[in-house]
Amino acid sequence: MSEAQIIDGKVYAERVRAEVAQEVARLRAEHDLQPGLAVILVGEDAASQVYVRSKGEQSLAAGMHSVTHRLPADASLDELLLLIAGLNEDPRIHGILLQLPLPAHLDQRPALAAIHPDKDVDGLHVVNAGRLANGEPGMVPCTPLGCMIMLRESLGDLSGKNAVVVGRSVLVGRPVANLLLQADCTVTIAHSRTRDLPEVCRQADILVAAVGRPQMIKGDWIKPGAAVIDVGINRVPFSDPEKAAQGKTKLVGDVDYKAARKVAGWITPVPGGVGLMTVACLLQNTVTAAKRLNNLD
Repeated sequence: MSEAQIIDGKVYAERVRAEVAQEVARLRAEHDLQPGLAVILVGEDAASQVYVRSKGEQSLAAGMHSVTHRLPADASLDELLLLIAGLNEDPRIHGILLQLPLPAHLDQRPALAAIHPDKDVDGLHVVNAGRLANGEPGMVPCTPLGCMIMLRESLGDLSGKNAVVVGRSVLVGRPVANLLLQADCTVTIAHSRTRDLPEVCRQADILVAAVGRPQMIKGDWIKPGAAVIDVGINRVPFSDPEKAAQGKTKLVGDVDYKAARKVAGWITPVPGGVGLMTVACLLQNTVTAAKRLNNLD
């Protein structure tokens, strides 16, 4: 059997960003509407600063209104909630994203709940989770949305396929399972208590790995010809002893990529797969929010 086709996140992300830029230009020309995104960063987390900068740059490149609000690491919950309340009322802002994780003293639950559901472009508000579970229009978390775009572009009609989602987080596992159900797949959510997980995975025409354990999904867990979507991003030491001794690390997914590629029909690499779609889908969600808030959807 030939090796799996690589689902290249860069290609799909560039396509989504181009479509977003085209739609932003149309909204500005026809409706004098410029979609606006506000990102909130609390503290000095290095990885979060990189992500926030990327989101700002990409939203500006798409022609959107983009602002970043930075609060000090010792900011209080009241200060954060006051900022969110102001953004909820700002007509120039259609999407609000609270960069996670927050500093340890801040509870993310009331902060996320304070974001207006129609401006919740991360799709984490309980109202949007309920809308998704009920199959109603709402804001869908960016990473699951990216997974579905890649699956539909690669496989076409997903109806009737057996899908297994390994992981039950509110950020990826549960929403991607709901999206697969809406696509008429037969869906199993597997997790740490699942009995005989390898055998469950072998039943999957579509296998979504979102468990957060480096290379947990082995090649012989995969059904020949299956589509494998690897959401995991894990930093591990190099297997080369010399590089490992130097403290060098690399990014790997939740799937043993080299082994899986010999069995699967399609597979996303790490890096270069799902991760690239997340920011692109954030931009898409912001445009969607702008249209809905202005009764244009």
